[in-house]
Amino acid sequence: MAEHKRVPNRRRRLLRVAACAFAALVVLGAGAAGYAYHRLNANIRSVDINARLGTSRPPTATDGSFNLLVLGSDSRAGGNAGLAGGDADGTARSDTAMVVHVNQDHSRADVVSIPRDTLVPRPECTDAGGRTTPAAKRAMFNSAYETGGAACAVKTAEQISGLRMDHYVEVDFEGFARVVDAIGGVTVTTTVAIRDKDSGLDLPPGEHRLDGEQALAFVRTRHGVGDGSDLGRIELQKQMVRSLLDRAGGAGLLTNPAKLWSTGDTLTRSITTDSALASVNALVGLAEELKGIGPDRLTMVTLPVVTAPSDPDRVVQQQPQADQVWAALKGDRPLPSAVVVAQPQNPAQATPTATPTGAPKAPVKGPAGATGPTGPTGRAKAPGATATAPATAPAGAPAGTATGTATGTVPTAPARR
Repeated sequence: MAEHKRVPNRRRRLLRVAACAFAALVVLGAGAAGYAYHRLNANIRSVDINARLGTSRPPTATDGSFNLLVLGSDSRAGGNAGLAGGDADGTARSDTAMVVHVNQDHSRADVVSIPRDTLVPRPECTDAGGRTTPAAKRAMFNSAYETGGAACAVKTAEQISGLRMDHYVEVDFEGFARVVDAIGGVTVTTTVAIRDKDSGLDLPPGEHRLDGEQALAFVRTRHGVGDGSDLGRIELQKQMVRSLLDRAGGAGLLTNPAKLWSTGDTLTRSITTDSALASVNALVGLAEELKGIGPDRLTMVTLPVVTAPSDPDRVVQQQPQADQVWAALKGDRPLPSAVVVAQPQNPAQATPTATPTGAPKAPVKGPAGATGPTGPTGRAKAPGATATAPATAPAGAPAGTATGTATGTVPTAPARR
């Protein structure tokens, strides 16, 4: 492992914003800081994951490494409907899901994005109202959140990965847009035009500064670029994460106490966490642990998947690659190089004439009932298999290892945009 460098890096400062904001508040005076501290604490919404899931979970790592499940909710409640469109029907799914593994000395992080339409064995889940839903042999990963909220999403992620999710962070559409606006927007570069009729995003090739609403459209676009797949959209989300990290250092947050306060207020109003993270002190502690991790020490991959044998519009984990990814995180080892190099191409940074090759047709239906992609069969494309593994999973093979007794298969629900 490379020696951890202590030299400050402007791109890494986003992860220190919470700590710096708290320090700035203290400088403003005990009374003002006390008010601000309680205000920020009151902003944070939380879910007691430990109480909901009990002790039947993977063990906590003892080597200092830890895992976070980061979800983007597609709820249309409140201001989300105006930003995202679609019906505000009171339901929500996990539009984005990332397992973030921080290594034992907190010098590196690996991020695994789980495609929302991946069919997985979903465990029995109980929602906040006490209603229990039986386990299912096959259900889309994003439906776990709809079934039993954050606790069910965590339980499902733990079941398929074998990893303990030590923390949980959730942001919805409105919260994401607010955070981007709070830091003054983000810059993205595209080599092809992106025109999405659904979101209204219209970007010619080149460099663009996006505000919160535009950034949200960028990370949610599918039909406006590439083959229209959800796998391509995940690549846009990875690009956005790096852009956010790059932007933080140049946003003037560390030299402007008023902006620090405003950003801290926005950040804490925009997230939901597990109860152990639901305080300024806990968030500051997490920021301190992560402050050495910048884009150059961040490896981001999409979980290897292939077309589901049972449904051409869904995917399942590709084996043995998927198990190798989870085993690497569990062993606190770098992600397999074969998986890293086989990642799908970012459709926003492709050469205009390039056509992805070697990719089996894989699905992904879009939001609000929209159907997926554009390959020869009208479906999205999954990443191609490596030369050392089969391109398809055995028919009927489970996508992961279930820990409970499955009682059925959940019918496919239309995905949202």
